[in-house]
Amino acid sequence: MNPIAYEEMAEVEGNHWWFSGRRAILRNVIRTLDLGGSAKILEIGAGTGGNLSMLSDFGTVAAIEMDEHARSIALKKTGGRFDIRAGSFPDAVPLFSTDFDLVCLFDVLEHIDSDVETLVAIKNLLAKRGRVVLTVPAYQWMWSSHDAFLHHKRRYSAAHLRSVVASAGYRLLKLSYFNTLLFPAAAMARFRDRLVIAERPKPTQVPPKPVNQVLAGLFSLERFLVPRVDLPYGVSLLCVIEAMPTHALVHDAALPAS
Repeated sequence: MNPIAYEEMAEVEGNHWWFSGRRAILRNVIRTLDLGGSAKILEIGAGTGGNLSMLSDFGTVAAIEMDEHARSIALKKTGGRFDIRAGSFPDAVPLFSTDFDLVCLFDVLEHIDSDVETLVAIKNLLAKRGRVVLTVPAYQWMWSSHDAFLHHKRRYSAAHLRSVVASAGYRLLKLSYFNTLLFPAAAMARFRDRLVIAERPKPTQVPPKPVNQVLAGLFSLERFLVPRVDLPYGVSLLCVIEAMPTHALVHDAALPAS
């Protein structure tokens, strides 16, 4: 990701409506997984550490972050409470002494060239019946200068993400769009951005407090919806997956093509 984006993230992810709303949704989705209090949790692409405290409510948390500057910010922000290691996917995965009950990738997969290979590599980190929760930006037609600034490789449709998950040998447990209530405004903003030629998008800043509170309230309302239903459209996608047993993969491979 662009180094400037890490600086902006560190400044705003505690209060900005998008980060706080997404955490509220993710918290409620993770609650439905019934991990138990002693779960081992790994966040891949932890950035500047804004999700680690939330994840620690569900168990013991470790993290992987490729960027050295982001790691240093995360370690400082969290007081060194978490094991945050250098690494990248799919070929430079650090070793851990434990398997993980939950692996999280929150807006990470779109930064990686080899998304299928990355999900395959993550299987080696999962405990038996371990699950993966991931989010990605939705709809390639919503591509904007903001995606380019963040070094995104792609955006996903539900069908595309479903195909990536299946190709990597996972069973899909949940697939839903989210950031649905604010989708019309986001779509209009993306179309507007295409009409404006700018060297880089405007810096991410926390809006004035009343505006930020309204947007956070609207976005976080989806914390009651996403765990229960699969929303049909939105700015982002969320899925929960688990690795298919080896015998199931062999069985599927043996089935004749239809």
